Amino acid sequence: MRIPSTKIVFLLAVLLASPYARAQAVKVAAAADLKFAMTELAAQFEKQSGAKLDVTYGSSGNFLSQIQNGAPFDLFFSADSEYPKILEAAGLTEPGSLREYAVGHIVIWTPSDSQVNVAKDGWKSLQDQRVKKIAIANPEHAPYGRAALAAMKKAAIYEQLKDKLVFGENISQAAEFVQSGNSQVGIVALSLALSPAMRNGNRWEIPADSYPPIKQAVVLLKASKNINAARHFLDFVSGPQGQEILQRFGFTVLAS
Repeated sequence: MRIPSTKIVFLLAVLLASPYARAQAVKVAAAADLKFAMTELAAQFEKQSGAKLDVTYGSSGNFLSQIQNGAPFDLFFSADSEYPKILEAAGLTEPGSLREYAVGHIVIWTPSDSQVNVAKDGWKSLQDQRVKKIAIANPEHAPYGRAALAAMKKAAIYEQLKDKLVFGENISQAAEFVQSGNSQVGIVALSLALSPAMRNGNRWEIPADSYPPIKQAVVLLKASKNINAARHFLDFVSGPQGQEILQRFGFTVLAS
């Protein structure tokens, strides 16, 4: 039986007006250190809830600027808890949504075939004559870059090494510099060093008391177009399953 065209138009209008058709993916701005942990968090959440996440990775400082200028994100997972607090103070967040969810850590990392033994030599490995370039995240807008500088200064080796430093736009790009051979060594996030692509490399965890704690926070943005699903994802990350995933990728989780 042929359905009249007027009825087809009506049915399409009804479908497009339904909450299922209108549902949008939750748009997440996530610090680059979360790349692999967030992939698993998103996969598990999508499987359990049926919601979809659209995650963009980058440096926390750049995301701050983008959100201040109206970037259409629902959630902001920052590697620096101060950035969400700035947004909160500006009235750009949902009241009471800011949560500190984890603490990050930094390591000195080299590929598995490197002749520089970072696991054995620690800080001395950066002074090895074979090391011409040391990759870190740009400290101007990446918390992990600032942590790397602070740690080198506390170890009293920054002045000796500063001319070897090369800056990635974010911590993920800094790691890529070392993986590609453009840098011999990198100071990167432990969460990346534990990822499938890097876990077989060599690493030395920099003592946590060498740099200010990398406290990470998430906030729900007031301009969110998908606020209910975004809240549910916040709860998932703060819950037992989300916390277990974060711990597995080297984060120290914080009580919610």
